Amino acid sequence: MHNIPLRIPVIDLFAGPGGLAEGFSSFQVAGRNPFRICLSVEKDPYAHSTLLLRNFFRQFSRKQVPDEYYAYLRKEISRDELFGIYQPQADAAKNEAWHAELGSSDFPMEEVDERIKRALDGLEKWVLMGGPPCQAYSTAGRSRNKGIEGYVPEEDGRHFLYREYLRIISRHWPTVFVMENVKGLLSARVNGSKIFDHILDDLRDPRSAIEKTSPAANNSGFKYRIYSFTKPGSFPFDSSKSGFCSADYLIKSEDYGIPQARHRVILFGVREDAGDVFPELLTLQNHVNAGSVLEGLPELRSGLSREADTHKNWEHRLCEMIDQKFIDSISEEHEINVWNSIAIALDRLHISDKHDRGGEFVPFAAGCGYRKDWYLDSRLKGICNHSTKAHMQSDLHRYLFAACFTNVHGRSPTLPDFPEKLWPEHKNAHKSGRSGNFTDRFRVQLPSKPSTTVMSHISKDGHYYIHYDPSQCRSLTVREAARLQTFPDNYFFEGPRTQQYTQVGNAVPPLLALQIASIVNRLLLRI
Repeated sequence: MHNIPLRIPVIDLFAGPGGLAEGFSSFQVAGRNPFRICLSVEKDPYAHSTLLLRNFFRQFSRKQVPDEYYAYLRKEISRDELFGIYQPQADAAKNEAWHAELGSSDFPMEEVDERIKRALDGLEKWVLMGGPPCQAYSTAGRSRNKGIEGYVPEEDGRHFLYREYLRIISRHWPTVFVMENVKGLLSARVNGSKIFDHILDDLRDPRSAIEKTSPAANNSGFKYRIYSFTKPGSFPFDSSKSGFCSADYLIKSEDYGIPQARHRVILFGVREDAGDVFPELLTLQNHVNAGSVLEGLPELRSGLSREADTHKNWEHRLCEMIDQKFIDSISEEHEINVWNSIAIALDRLHISDKHDRGGEFVPFAAGCGYRKDWYLDSRLKGICNHSTKAHMQSDLHRYLFAACFTNVHGRSPTLPDFPEKLWPEHKNAHKSGRSGNFTDRFRVQLPSKPSTTVMSHISKDGHYYIHYDPSQCRSLTVREAARLQTFPDNYFFEGPRTQQYTQVGNAVPPLLALQIASIVNRLLLRI
């Protein structure tokens, strides 16, 4: 192995909005950043647009980020104006953020390989990271796919997108790689066998795996040892029997300072010619509750769908909860404390009047109860991506009840806890009764605990992400989801709001990536 370069090149495949890259690029030792994101590849146009803007941001040191960047976030200038003022930095960002679909015929292997070779610029010690699209592996994805007529899991191409990641390893031989995917990968099966076992075998010996389908592959190559970030390895290290079980590769983010119960598979591959070097492990940390990172944001109201959306009308619809006839019909079912909480919340509906439903930028002196140095940026002078969804009147009443119930009981209600008057008019709700998957249809995020997993499904349905403050009576905004994912407030998500939610839900928490970057850096220093 050669001496470590001043800046270690990092290539990020299937990059999404850039959570892994944000962690690696933010990692510092003695005031310098040892990692340089030299290429990020993403196929989704909105996620790529987010990547491109963040790559532009990283062309500057933190103290030298231009005022015009913040002006763009405040919608005072256009992106074209911003990039036009700083053309060299914009060109560099465009060169580093590549809008491409790996494995597609539109982007042949030769072009991919050339881009990687050019980005590495002859440096041999480098990091590959990322993970293939995970819908086919996820529990939700497999549940949806079962309902598709003619769907055959073994024929779903998404199961095999990791092979493009594998091909790039076998062609360019990174010193180390970090591969991330969903928990469902551990139990996914193809032709009756566990796909995770096949992936491990392939990653340990990429050359042999590729030669199975490409006999003309280069005969020279390396093998890799696949480590866990949470469990120690042991000597001697047998590449075919690593001593790790599948569960050892699962990282529970809430155990490492992330305010979210996000469980993901993350593999750490190290080339065998690096010698007998074992990585350090992630350090266990106290749980961070959701309330500590959501505090200090502007209070907003939800929107009204299918009718005039004004603050006055919104208040009127919510106050219908205390209609005497309505109370008489359900008061016997629930203790007085919940209804007192509802009355208090209704008396505070005016608090969101100042910022109404928010927007792509909300002028505000933001605060945060956790890692202010990480989240806050005083130059921003507000909050981005902080607008609310619109909800039907019936759902508003359910949200209000659910948040008040949570405040009283310290837990989110299940369907049987709701007054029947508030049960959804949905066959699954009444069919499930007091059991079944529909019972937690409406889930409040507890302020005293890490949130549940922020998934891309938040883009379609806010019922699982109800804000704990009943006087706001709404689901989480993109910015609130981004804070739970530990994105800094100056990290702007491009595209329509639905696509912003999707980007956030698919990302790796940057603060977790920061800790992984520290482990990777220390290992590289020993090679």
